[in-house]
Amino acid sequence: MGSVDKTLFLLSRGGDTTIVQIYVDDIIFGGSSHALFCFERMSREFEMSLMGELQFFLGLQIKQGPEGTFVHQAKYTRDILKKFEMGDSKPITTPMSTNTALDADEDGEAVDQKEFRGIIGSLLYLTATRSDIQFAVCLCARYQASPRTSHRQAVKRIFRYLKFTPKLGLWYSSGSSLFLRGFSDADHAGCRIDRKSTSSTCQLLGTSLVSWSSRKQASVSLSTTEAEYIAAASCCSRLLWMKATLSDFGLRFGKIPLLVDSTSLFPKNPVLHSRTKHIDVRFHFLRDHYEKGDIDLVHVASENQLADIFTKPLEFGAFVRLRGYMLEMC
Repeated sequence: MGSVDKTLFLLSRGGDTTIVQIYVDDIIFGGSSHALFCFERMSREFEMSLMGELQFFLGLQIKQGPEGTFVHQAKYTRDILKKFEMGDSKPITTPMSTNTALDADEDGEAVDQKEFRGIIGSLLYLTATRSDIQFAVCLCARYQASPRTSHRQAVKRIFRYLKFTPKLGLWYSSGSSLFLRGFSDADHAGCRIDRKSTSSTCQLLGTSLVSWSSRKQASVSLSTTEAEYIAAASCCSRLLWMKATLSDFGLRFGKIPLLVDSTSLFPKNPVLHSRTKHIDVRFHFLRDHYEKGDIDLVHVASENQLADIFTKPLEFGAFVRLRGYMLEMC
């Protein structure tokens, strides 16, 4: 049983490993060979059906080959375009315009709340493989309580973008080296309603994206440094969880690079204390894990900050360039 994930089971013997991952009543079997394949043994104890090579799982499509594995939701994308009558819409190259500035729009015309929530729910499920729409969908999701025409137009643009890119997905190369790293960024006071900041993080294993997040912070940050500090602490927490989880697979990591574009986060920076002394103590565990050697804060140029795609709308060139590090076309 996994030390972190209690639904993960591993069996190693003679250089071979079998992995069993359980999700409610679905089970995935994987391994280095068929030598330890234990379906027959388990089927004598439990009522089970073998569905063959993994191709579909919880709405995800999986294509396996000798060069790697491709995970996508192309069929689901087509289905929701048809469901919400956007199948014949005009394609567009980005999910959100750089000029978009959504707010409560209290004077705007109200739209059907049930339909809007259904759209948001469908799009949120699509973000399981489509990190490129994460920010746009999460921004629109903030207005589910009282959606207006402006909010509906914003989600329609997301659909038009999906019409343009229906086959994007996650590529996991079998030849990629397995090193763990994280990116962290923040958009200070970006919310026009309450001036809370947005934390954005992503984690990669080798060259493949495995986890990402775009989330409004719980409290108002008093400075850009504080917003960046909160985001970096969240990324650090995620990296430590992933490090512990991957150790069950026999993978060991030293210092994990956490890439940020704010120099004020570095412990050697003399302005660190003056700018962060008002931050709640719980966020100082970032500095603690840096000093322990668990993570290594690394500066990255803003144009190479992958997490930037989760903080705000980007112009086409920057958006496509950052998207290229994360997703591929099937």
